[in-house]
Amino acid sequence: MLIKGIKDEDFVNYKVPSMFIATNECTFKCDHEAGERICQNSSLSHMKARSIPIDDLVDRYMKNDITQAVVFGGLEPFDQYIDVFDFISTLRYQHECKDPVVIYTGYNKSEIEGKVAMLATMPNIIIKFGRFIPGQNPHFDEVLGVKLASDNQYAEQIS
Repeated sequence: MLIKGIKDEDFVNYKVPSMFIATNECTFKCDHEAGERICQNSSLSHMKARSIPIDDLVDRYMKNDITQAVVFGGLEPFDQYIDVFDFISTLRYQHECKDPVVIYTGYNKSEIEGKVAMLATMPNIIIKFGRFIPGQNPHFDEVLGVKLASDNQYAEQIS
């Protein structure tokens, strides 16, 4: 799986200690809609991608006694959907791990309904929907247990 980064123990993107995986792909839809560069993660696009086998990523997560969830974010996980789906499938079915998997996306739910429906077949999936829109007030999201940058963003437990 091509990734931009990994943080084995992250304490800011979800309410429990999590492994954070920064995905490699993004179409920069937030920038395009705003008509300017607003992406909070654009610096990741300039980082060199690393290829790490999905099995190795899952094993790395499973061997960490501190983390209790996996968070995908950074660029756009749904632009790398097959890799994310394969990671979750490996975690769920080969390791029988039901820990939460959180996916931060800039897509609106209606734009990715089919992919969301496929993910909903696996247990304990949470998705943060919505593009970053500058000038909005941050708000606390009860599902994630963290502040989100724009009023239009929200998380939903889909399974």
